[in-house]
Amino acid sequence: MTFSILGRCERTGRLGMAVTSSSPAVAARCAGVRAGVGVAASQNVTDPRLRTALLDSLAAGSSAQAAIDAVATAAPHAAYRQLAVVDANGRGAAFSGAQTLGLHGTRTGEGWACAGNLLASESVLDAVAAGFGESDATELEDRLLAGLAAGLAAGGEAGPLGSAGLLVADAVAWPITDLRVDWADADGAGPVERLAALWRRWAPQRDDYVTRALDPRSAPAYGVPGDPDAAP
Repeated sequence: MTFSILGRCERTGRLGMAVTSSSPAVAARCAGVRAGVGVAASQNVTDPRLRTALLDSLAAGSSAQAAIDAVATAAPHAAYRQLAVVDANGRGAAFSGAQTLGLHGTRTGEGWACAGNLLASESVLDAVAAGFGESDATELEDRLLAGLAAGLAAGGEAGPLGSAGLLVADAVAWPITDLRVDWADADGAGPVERLAALWRRWAPQRDDYVTRALDPRSAPAYGVPGDPDAAP
């Protein structure tokens, strides 16, 4: 029903996650990130509280694996949960409960973790990891999207995808990228393709929105009144 890639940019220290699912609004329920702390996923039969618990554990000084172990041990109905985390140092860890749906699994490596359930084949997670790890893009968002695209090309989920999301944090207290395709009908472009298009529109403006928040006096001009591309 869902597959995701979590990662840290070794160049910038940014943390982020890309996720897609056959369910609607997957990022709203499954993805969490905290600048300087980590990025966390709670998926499968989702309990959104667990992503917060993972980030709180990391913030308290736990390692990625210790955070996963503590949250999975304490969580009600842990057998139905699938969890993944990457901490601020790039250490990844993941957990799949015994009742995780369908063909499922996790992978972890230096600077990344991925997880999936109801997958079309076992090769999907390997493709997600390779897509992220082998991307030569400089932006973390592009690398995360490369992971999703590679997983989709390898078969993706057992059923059609419906939603996708991209979440990245940097040094400020809010995500610098928080993009969602909450539902994409099967008669058009899929959610991963739509998310990539949304990122291409957001990317040139991303840093300007941070500047506007921190120091509006030095921010780029807002644009011409009435211009649909003018910044809010």
